[in-house]
Formats: sequence, structure tokens, C-alpha cells
Amino acid sequence: MSRRLAALLGALCVAGAAALALALGSPASSLVRAVCDVAAVVTLGLVVVPALDVERYRDELAARAARPLVLVSALWTVAELVRLVVGAAEAAGWSAARVGVRTTVAFATDTEVGRAGLVCLSAALVVCVVALSSPRGTRPSSAPGVLAVGAAAIGVAGRSLVGHLSESPLGGMAVAVHALAAAAWCGVLAGLVLVVTHRGRWARVLPRFSQMSSWCVAVLLVFGVVGAAVTLTSPTDLYGTQYGRVLTAKVVVTVVLVVLAARNRAGWLPAARSHRATVDVSRSRSRVELAVMAIALTLAAALAVTG
Repeated sequence: MSRRLAALLGALCVAGAAALALALGSPASSLVRAVCDVAAVVTLGLVVVPALDVERYRDELAARAARPLVLVSALWTVAELVRLVVGAAEAAGWSAARVGVRTTVAFATDTEVGRAGLVCLSAALVVCVVALSSPRGTRPSSAPGVLAVGAAAIGVAGRSLVGHLSESPLGGMAVAVHALAAAAWCGVLAGLVLVVTHRGRWARVLPRFSQMSSWCVAVLLVFGVVGAAVTLTSPTDLYGTQYGRVLTAKVVVTVVLVVLAARNRAGWLPAARSHRATVDVSRSRSRVELAVMAIALTLAAALAVTG
């Protein structure tokens, strides 16, 4: 039930954020992009999360992550395929229902955006195959685990290099690093919610997650500022352009998220470390943070397709 609740909460947040992005001028395809990005982020989190536990319990945590990883990576694969079809339809000026296999293949092989989408689809498929072939789960340090982590990271960063910042080497690097840092922070927390079921494990993994997330926040803020500086020509762009308005909304949500994470670090982390926080408390704190993360990720996806 808790997994279903987390999935429902995430879906509602993504839908709400997508509606906000549409109101700010983002195209309808931003919803498809958001589903791809959220699925990719959670996939990355699930393949990384066993590394947060101590050596003795990593295989057990990997086994618990195995089934969710299959489901989420399969969703990611399907979403990336739909994204290619929608992209082909937009490029051809048709509705998605009219686009055939030949047009989609031509879009995926002949255009820069299509090739980026094909890379992401391939990455999602690789993770899904690895997950299906490892029913007991994979450690990130094992050969299949390294392959899954690498493929998930490529899938997260691959499309980020295409779009507004692809013409600038500095901007392209900044947006890719920003996307990976955000994916590690958000995805690993989602993975924890999906697989951690007792307070003893929360006491072990949460301090490690907190340390990792601190670095992720620092990296995503620095490189996010660099990416924005490369893209925007004037401070007035933050409210005078569609891109700027979506970026402003994303910045506001990110500030809320950072403040929320700081409060959790000050209160929830010490309680969990000392076994004073119950599983329900830990999951409740995580879900609130994940809800805000889902909104931020959806706005980031909208930003990538907004002119």
C-alpha cells in the first residue's frame, strides 16, 4: 500500500506541475518528457540505493529493490518510446496518431533530438534487461550493477545535452552535471521510500544519504546557476519570456525543497540515527520531500522543451 500511495502522490504532483508549466507557456509534450525524466530518476535511485547500506545488508537491499527496478525501468522504456513518437509527430506537424514506424525511425536517426531520444531509450532498455536478468537484485559494485548505473546515468544526462544549452560547451556540461546531481538526490530518496521497511535500516542508510545529498545539492545549485547564466540574456527574461517564467517557478520550488531538506537534516536525521523515528515518520518525511522533488523535476522537464 505504501508503494501505491507514493506512486499516486508522485503522479498527482507531476500532473499538477505539468499543468502549471502549460499555464506558463510550456508545450504539451512537457508532460511526456516529465514522465520520462521522473522514471529515469527513480531508476537511477533504485540501482544506487543498495550502496547506502552497510556491506552485510547490501544484498538484501538489492533484492528488495529488484522488483521495483523492473517496473520503473519498464515504465521508463515505454515512456521513452512514446516520447520518440510524440517528437516525430511534432517534427512532422502531425498528430501522434498519424505517425507511423517509418516516420519515427527517420526522426530517431536523422535528427539531433531524435538521436538523443534513441540513446535514452537504449539506456532504459539496458537497465530493464539487467533488472529482468537479475531477479535477486544487483549491487552497484557488481558488473551488472555497474552497467545499470552507467546506463541510467547516460539516460538521465543524454537528453540534457540537446536543446537550449547544446550549442554551448559550458552550458551543455553545466546542464548535464546539474541533471545528474538532481537525479542522484531525488532518485535515491525515492528508492529508499520504496525499499526501506524498518527503522534499523533507516538508521543506517539515512546518514549516508544525507551526506550524499549535501554534495548533490551543492553541485546542482552551482551548475544550475551556470546553466541559467549561459541561457538568459537579461534578468528581465525571468518574467518576460516563457522559458524564464518556467525557470523562475523551478527556482522557487528548488528553494522550498532545499529549505525542507535542511529542516529534515536538523530534525529527522538525528531522530532516525538514534532509532527514535518510526518507519511511518521516516516515510512521511520522505514523501513530503519527494512530492516537492516531483514538482521540481516536472518543471525541469518543461524547461527543457520550452522555447
